[in-house]
Amino acid sequence: MRCPYCATEDNRVIDSRLGRDGEEIRRRRECLECERRFTTRERVEYVLPKIIKRDERREEFTREKLTASLQKACAKRPVSVDAIGRIADRVERRLQDTGESELTSRHVGDRVMEELLALDAMAAVRFASVYQRFDSPEDYDAFFAQLEEIRRRTPSSDE
Repeated sequence: MRCPYCATEDNRVIDSRLGRDGEEIRRRRECLECERRFTTRERVEYVLPKIIKRDERREEFTREKLTASLQKACAKRPVSVDAIGRIADRVERRLQDTGESELTSRHVGDRVMEELLALDAMAAVRFASVYQRFDSPEDYDAFFAQLEEIRRRTPSSDE
């Protein structure tokens, strides 16, 4: 590991801790050259499927793109950054668990919609308006009717 201050590769690990739901290791390091300390994080690198876009292009799955979409959908909503990170973790894990080498963007969008519906209905509407390309008030009406149907079929925790 190269020191971010002096660029030498001579350093030692001072402390290692498990972090983020056991998915990463946080290492505190000290540079043997300049004696400054810095932190590194290690996580398993999963082989994620390529995403088939609507126009048939293939793209690598990028967590950053997923997180950015979630942040836009949840903007000005009572949703924490940690909650967004957990959704991204679960979606990423589910994509990995399929074992497929390619998945459609629709498949990814459906997983995100499931997560957002459970978290915040308004964030789900925002996400759906882009993901499902709403272009008229009728599209929103249909979405809300579908949402209402899901709520009727799902038993409430209050009952």
